[in-house]
Amino acid sequence: MVYILLGAGFEEAEALVAADVLRRGEIPVSLAGIGGEWVAGSHGITVKADLPVEGVTLKEGDMVVLPGGMGGVASIEGSGEALALVRGAAETPGCWLAAICAAPTLLARAGLLPQGGRCVCYPGMEGELSQAGAVPAMDQAAVREGMLITGKGPGTAFDFALALVEALAGAERAGQVRAGLHYGV
Repeated sequence: MVYILLGAGFEEAEALVAADVLRRGEIPVSLAGIGGEWVAGSHGITVKADLPVEGVTLKEGDMVVLPGGMGGVASIEGSGEALALVRGAAETPGCWLAAICAAPTLLARAGLLPQGGRCVCYPGMEGELSQAGAVPAMDQAAVREGMLITGKGPGTAFDFALALVEALAGAERAGQVRAGLHYGV
């Protein structure tokens, strides 16, 4: 199961494109809300969560996705349950962690980026990644480093989402989804 965390102020494009593309790849997705069933995004789009973040139980093969949006990242950092879930994803063998835009900086502050590992974030924020010992790969839209996938920002939401599909279901399935979307054609 893929759990996409929704905190007030999340970047709608990053969360919803990921959910849509993953479901097109026949990968189960749940939107996990922080602080309530209805969560307002950074551009005034309110989304109904499938379950509260407190209701998530991780197992091997699961993935936790952190969309960006400064408010959404602050919501995750301000929630003990959400931070515990993020740490759980990083510490559970066989569990994936993914973050896009401003969210990789949360991973940097939490000490969850791989030392010397490549990652990407919203341009202008890469200093936080470097300070945490990661290597910013700002020429990339999405980067996979072990069980961690990072993405640049809202304009790269499809690249990020397709990287998630590839990690969970393989390159062939990601290619099928890409072709069905007519992405990059």
